[in-house]
Amino acid sequence: MSIKADWIAVDWGTSSLRAWAMNADGQDLETASSDQGMGQLLPSEFESVLCALIAPWLADNIQTNVIACGMVGARQGWVEAPYEPAPCKPLSTMTKAPTNDSRLNVQIIAGVSQAQPADVMRGEETQIAGFQKLNPNWDGVICLPGTHTKWVQMSAGEIVSFQTFMTGEIFALLSTASVLRHSVSSDAWDQPTFDQAVDEAMSRPEAIAARLFGLRAGSLLNNMPANIAKSRLSGLLIGAELAASKPYWLGQPLAIIGPKSMSEGYATALAAQHVPITRTDTAQMTLAGLKAAYTDWKETL
Repeated sequence: MSIKADWIAVDWGTSSLRAWAMNADGQDLETASSDQGMGQLLPSEFESVLCALIAPWLADNIQTNVIACGMVGARQGWVEAPYEPAPCKPLSTMTKAPTNDSRLNVQIIAGVSQAQPADVMRGEETQIAGFQKLNPNWDGVICLPGTHTKWVQMSAGEIVSFQTFMTGEIFALLSTASVLRHSVSSDAWDQPTFDQAVDEAMSRPEAIAARLFGLRAGSLLNNMPANIAKSRLSGLLIGAELAASKPYWLGQPLAIIGPKSMSEGYATALAAQHVPITRTDTAQMTLAGLKAAYTDWKETL
């Protein structure tokens, strides 16, 4: 059966694109996805890629509103959606994307910036807004694990401050493009090794560079299994991050928004520190945030 959307929600990241056909009551009728993320597109290509994905949901001679979040609004994206400076409420502003197809009205959600220390986010603000929508009056800290993990202080519905850690990217680089790649090639996991490495890094984060090379030495001299080395690498990096981010999570209500593959290490490491955690689903938070953005935008018309 053909589906015509009342409006369309879009999450467009660096490596992928996901869209939801929405009805007037805020229910998602159908989803579609593509591997054509921002990272492989020129600004002039975004409209055609989006149209190819959502064409079955568009009605002729009717303009359909599209609310988009993520790297689509980056400087290298469709059009740059200027950052909203923190402290601010997420979803504060949107930027209209240029289109040739009269059936489209594309609005891109602004990211959030911080002056001191300098930091930025794009896409996470929508997930945060979705969490707020589903958890009204919640104050505390939100951790968003990923390639660039965010720790975000929330108060009275505002993003007060945040800090980004490149832990996920460092793990990927070390495990694929450094000397450690010869030692950590494994799909298996060892939880006790991970837990011990987290404890070591949290107690002495200044020693992490030496301990990282110890993975290679252990492999050469002691035949350290690859799954042990990989689990230890992850534990050392996350432990060092937790040591540095301690002012955010210590004594604070904490929520984690992220895919299970990314969140599990943080959740277990924080549980060992006796930190109570609210865990959520990334896609659910993103869609809830896009719905909130659409509602807010309609009220401004």
